Amino acid sequence: MKNHGLSIPFYIQVAEYRIRIEPKYDMVQKYCKEYIVGEPVEKNPDLTVHICCEDIFAEKKYSNRQADKAGMIPVDYPVEYLEILAVYRKIAEWIPIQGTVLFHGSVIAVDGKAYLFTAKSGTGKSTHTRLWREYFGNRAVMINDDKPLIKITQDGVYAYGTPWNGKHRLSTNAYAPLAGICILRRGRENVLRKITAHEVYPMLMQQCYRPRNTKVLMATMQILEQLKDIMNFYELHCNISKEAVEVAYNGMKSD
Repeated sequence: MKNHGLSIPFYIQVAEYRIRIEPKYDMVQKYCKEYIVGEPVEKNPDLTVHICCEDIFAEKKYSNRQADKAGMIPVDYPVEYLEILAVYRKIAEWIPIQGTVLFHGSVIAVDGKAYLFTAKSGTGKSTHTRLWREYFGNRAVMINDDKPLIKITQDGVYAYGTPWNGKHRLSTNAYAPLAGICILRRGRENVLRKITAHEVYPMLMQQCYRPRNTKVLMATMQILEQLKDIMNFYELHCNISKEAVEVAYNGMKSD
């Protein structure tokens, strides 16, 4: 039998929320290391995430169901990895009540302003933001390459990094004001157009985390309704080129 490394409680901070995590194994602590902070001195944590065997088993069942739907053989993931997913899910199920949603997308900041690219898996989000990093160099900061948090505040809309940052593990424990949300599509030519909230809404619903709890799902939809009124939305048809970056950046920064 494998000897799993047991862990002790620790704290992370994401989107300015202080979260206490009480895991069973130590892999989740290593996974979240860039977001670990000290124990709160003056107040209790905003959220406590306690992981039990039932949570890990639920992730295994969910993974198997998704594989069955896709006509694939289920993967026998280690319990440590399933625990990482369980922690992520408990946070994602809580944050909409706080005015924050988790998106499936790639967020990059240039000169202090963030741009979120979202699309169906395999479209090329990570490839596109890699081109931005190559083009802008030190001016660019990778906020999160897979599951950023989007938070509405009195000062505007901000994008935040999270430990859940995709297979390339690209993120920064940082945040920046969100200047635009762009749907990415493959194309031979590079064309950016501004789109309406009505056009973008189905993709927003598809690409944001949709909680299981009805009350939290309603809170998520309320956040999306707010975003429709205050955010700039775009659609980019692009190829893999320097010009794709120039067309996207120049078009979005001008609004």
